[in-house]
Amino acid sequence: MSAETSEGRVSIGKLILVPAVITLAVTIIRLVGELQHWNKALFNPEAGGPLSLVGIIWLVPVFGIYFAVKLGGAGAGPSKVGRVFLFVLLAILVNAAGIAIGVALKLQAGPAFLILSSVANLISVLVMAKPWPALFKALLAYGLAARIPVAILMLFAIRGNWGTHYDAAPPNLPEMSWLMKWVLIGVLPQMCLWIAATVILGSLFGAIAALFTSRGKAGERAVAVS
Repeated sequence: MSAETSEGRVSIGKLILVPAVITLAVTIIRLVGELQHWNKALFNPEAGGPLSLVGIIWLVPVFGIYFAVKLGGAGAGPSKVGRVFLFVLLAILVNAAGIAIGVALKLQAGPAFLILSSVANLISVLVMAKPWPALFKALLAYGLAARIPVAILMLFAIRGNWGTHYDAAPPNLPEMSWLMKWVLIGVLPQMCLWIAATVILGSLFGAIAALFTSRGKAGERAVAVS
């Protein structure tokens, strides 16, 4: 996968390779930590693993900045940094609307709510394709590289009842087969919610990096002129 730049082409595959390997390593470490019942603050085994300090979501801002700097240096920066911030806000509003509709329909946290939220997640991902296409491609590819292994891991965790956050279900989820449970709490969240979070959060921090980088370049040009 490549992104067009003014200086040729940027290989998205090469750009995300090291981040994807690091992310996979963190996923494996977290799995081992939960299976071995290590410190709960670091390896929270509850549903969703809330606030666990060892988790791949914390890598997104770092790699969002990394991708932005690399793409900007290759001439594949955004046409207007401000538009990226506006689209990030729009994407957040799309997700908020999905949640609001689910609450209004009193869907709670069951299958219907998860499906509705997933649709909103996918729409928000498409929203982010517009303001900075090169960064969008990098974050989407990275998101897939990060989340597909987790989805596969969850298949085995749910089937085997490992007692980790990878197989822990939300409290309101009704009884169902392990395969359907995997689809609802594994496939949909990993391929929708967390891909959306990766693209939106990564774009936000990438835009911040681009903002400071562009200011730095402007300062350098001003010094050169004077």
